[in-house]
Amino acid sequence: MRTGLTLDDLGDLLELPILAVLATKRKNGTILLSPVWHEWSEGGFSIVTWANDIKSKNIRANPQVTVLVAEPVHPYRSLEISGTATLEALTDPMPFVTRLGTRFRGADGAAYVEQYRGLDMELVRVKPGTVRAWDFAT
Repeated sequence: MRTGLTLDDLGDLLELPILAVLATKRKNGTILLSPVWHEWSEGGFSIVTWANDIKSKNIRANPQVTVLVAEPVHPYRSLEISGTATLEALTDPMPFVTRLGTRFRGADGAAYVEQYRGLDMELVRVKPGTVRAWDFAT
């Protein structure tokens, strides 16, 4: 197992349509793990969620989150980012949601996400605080 890798060492991992897991802390102190579509841009994760979703509520109460992306096949490249999340209202989330839909669903992605048009959504931004990256290439 190789540890202490950089983002560059992970190659195209963050461009692949692999769900991330977003970890937020509930009011009772337990952890909520949520599979999410994501995009790596401007040095952090962008994730869309429904406005006032449990993830958003948890982030408002405690913005410390962790995001994990783990490749399901060898060499099992993985990235874990722990940091502070921010929430932004999205006045027109559809360009971002359509881009994610196409990435994660393929050819029918744009049509699939049309069902969400008009719903209130928020953008979760996670900038790295702690970064862990590893793989099993050797």
